[in-house]
Amino acid sequence: MDQSPRPVIAAVDGSANGNRALEWAISQALMASTPLRIVHARLYMNTIGAALSGAFTEPGLDDDPVLIRVREALDGRAGLPPIEYASHPGAPDQVLPRLGEDAQVMVLGSRGRGGFASLLLGSNGIACASRAACPVVVVPRAEPPLHDPYGQVVLGLNSAAPDASTTSFAFREAARRGARLQVVVAHAWPGRTFTAAGAIASAAHEETANAHEVTALSAAHLRPYAEQYPEVEIEQLSAPGDAAGHLVAASQAADLIVLGRHRKRPLSPRLGSVTNAVLLHTGCPVAVVPLEEDAVPAAA
Repeated sequence: MDQSPRPVIAAVDGSANGNRALEWAISQALMASTPLRIVHARLYMNTIGAALSGAFTEPGLDDDPVLIRVREALDGRAGLPPIEYASHPGAPDQVLPRLGEDAQVMVLGSRGRGGFASLLLGSNGIACASRAACPVVVVPRAEPPLHDPYGQVVLGLNSAAPDASTTSFAFREAARRGARLQVVVAHAWPGRTFTAAGAIASAAHEETANAHEVTALSAAHLRPYAEQYPEVEIEQLSAPGDAAGHLVAASQAADLIVLGRHRKRPLSPRLGSVTNAVLLHTGCPVAVVPLEEDAVPAAA
């Protein structure tokens, strides 16, 4: 049986943001001691005349201009992981999610060629983050330099329904980086908003109770992972209100945000509102991890 490690996949498209994602993927493959697979998915447009005459031929790896440029840029560069290249015909939002079945993690830019500058997350990122069988890291344009890390990984935790795959991924990434793990868990605002002194006191008491409850639930969930990764320093942040807002704020001083994919619902995408909001506004790379029932087993 083949025991070789599953690769890190870098999806490139020739854009500057795709190249930034490639650099992140190189660093990730080195930290994980795994090969790097650089892939390009592209549509091939043939004319009616070429199709009718049978003259149209699908380009292959050796004449994929995006991969040719990437190979030229990396040629002779020291300190790279083992690299392979693959060119896949078809629409990227259809091709890329399928490649996750054979990957440890997939990395791509938030928006590549043809995107509107005012929109941060493109259709390819949404498709991969919502459907790929492996964790997907979306690298934004505003990412700080890779050589100047903050030493912090942030886990967005749903204390009511925590997911083992997501938490395990966050701890493993923090351990690889020698980083602190900040666990952000939001709790509900009190329901009463009256201005009478008694109502204010009651609301404050309710908020404190909510905070204590989610903190206790989170601590119970995190305990076995903390025992497995004793070298990881953990900071729990329980904050009222909007989880997405707290995570976006944390992303400004983090190396990676880790979120679980939305749970399956009929006729609904598997990216929830919090994940969508963080992907749209993040200041650092975001990993979207398939939930335990969807995930490919994680590599050590």
